[in-house]
Amino acid sequence: MTSVLAYEQEPLLQDKKADPRARAIILGFECLDSTASNGVANNLVIYLQTVLHGSTASNAASVMTWYGVSYFVPIVGAVIADSYLGRYKTVLFSLILYLTGMILVTFSAFLIERQVICYAKPCDPTNGLNSIFFFLGLYLVAFGVGGIRSSLLPFGADQFDDRNPREREKQQQFFSWFYLCIDFGVISSGICIIWIQEYISWALGFGISTLCIAVAFCGFLLATPIYHLKVPRGSPLKSLFQVLACSLKNVRLELPMNTSLLHEDDYKFPKLEHTDEFRFLDKAAILLDSEAEHSNKYPEVCTVTQVEEVKILFRLLPVWASGIVYSAAYFQMWTTFIQQGTAMDTKFMSISIPSASLSTFEVLCVMALVLIYNKLVVPKIATEPTKLQRIGIGYFLMILTMAVAAFVEMRRLESVQNGEVISIAWQLPQYFLIAGSEMFTYITQLEFFYDEAPDSMKSMCTSFSLLAISLGNYLSSFIVTLVTVLTGTGANSGWIPDDLNRGRLDYFFWSLCCLSAVNFVVYVSFAKRYKLKRIIVEL
Repeated sequence: MTSVLAYEQEPLLQDKKADPRARAIILGFECLDSTASNGVANNLVIYLQTVLHGSTASNAASVMTWYGVSYFVPIVGAVIADSYLGRYKTVLFSLILYLTGMILVTFSAFLIERQVICYAKPCDPTNGLNSIFFFLGLYLVAFGVGGIRSSLLPFGADQFDDRNPREREKQQQFFSWFYLCIDFGVISSGICIIWIQEYISWALGFGISTLCIAVAFCGFLLATPIYHLKVPRGSPLKSLFQVLACSLKNVRLELPMNTSLLHEDDYKFPKLEHTDEFRFLDKAAILLDSEAEHSNKYPEVCTVTQVEEVKILFRLLPVWASGIVYSAAYFQMWTTFIQQGTAMDTKFMSISIPSASLSTFEVLCVMALVLIYNKLVVPKIATEPTKLQRIGIGYFLMILTMAVAAFVEMRRLESVQNGEVISIAWQLPQYFLIAGSEMFTYITQLEFFYDEAPDSMKSMCTSFSLLAISLGNYLSSFIVTLVTVLTGTGANSGWIPDDLNRGRLDYFFWSLCCLSAVNFVVYVSFAKRYKLKRIIVEL
């Protein structure tokens, strides 16, 4: 007996054969986009310090706030793309913002190119007009990057025919290639652009990023005739609000003892199996006797599947929330880790290494660990860890990462007291550990949210994982600000002063280590009780 699972095909604006060239162009686009965005983001904290002359704590907070915006915008972009504009127009409008922002950032850097870059403190303040140009451009870049993150990957997936099994197989390979393109951008910017920024010219480095996104814009626009363009299906939040409204309307009604009496549409697939959690939501599917014969005329009556989709969102909330705390620790790699590295000897084997370039080492470690895990580890073990277990492993590795970072800082401060400067190579273990943590957590989270999300909310739920990263950056910014205020009172320079040799950055890392440990325990308690969604397969 063959099982058949039917699904609704998303309508096309243009019903034509999928063109492999469109997929290649989108992958090339992502290579250029990742190179450009990382060319700005990875070294941003150093630019704020050496060119705009901000304090150490404020620089870290500013970078985290900017990251927060760039990861918050995708959830808004996903709703706009699914409801109104469609993915193509969302990417196109985001590109316009992106390119405009990059031009302003480059122009700002060019205006102050001849000023002396300040590595020692205190520094003279930078011209206010230059700062306005820079931050205006920077946040336009954040909005542009966020809009692209919300729509480019699903737009690439649109270039495959879901009705063809071979096309669906190629679509899965496309996701892997897309992730490799993101890594390519991190590596290329870390090796080339960051080095150019620090040792040749900031304006030239930003200019190369601007050129990358300009080429991406032209290529994307010229390829318009060969794209598959799909019609927006309406807001994915509509079903959510409908279930909540119906459950409130029927709050005084008694649930039937037999759940099969709850309303379900027999002609739409896939259906979700009924669960006993959040029973109050089941009242949205109560079908009154007067409505039973004409249920299709009563849109206020929800189906069991609609209710179960909302239950999935409720179950995902604790898992999603734990990602906020995790992200607050993870993004120290782009702020305090870099600042820690600048206080070390950046020469390694007679080669000067910008501290921000260690992110390239981290990405290479992620790629190597993914290969080792998939090709060597998984085939050797009897049972592969579940997605929730892999996320938990990543959370545990983050605890170790913060502990190692604290030990390294303690060692660095000890060497300063002895009149020595330790090598930046001391940071490699913490970057290696955070790479392992990223492999188990972020990659698995995207897969987990995509698999668990209701069919009508897959884009939105995938963007929710980015929203957790956004809120994690805001949380990190708040923690840095709070630590600065509480520890920098009176004559005390605080834990994160402008001169890290006078601070206790190790205490800050230990605090994040404890916070990560608490988050790990809370996550495990929820993950143990989590029930995976179950689809009813029609036989």
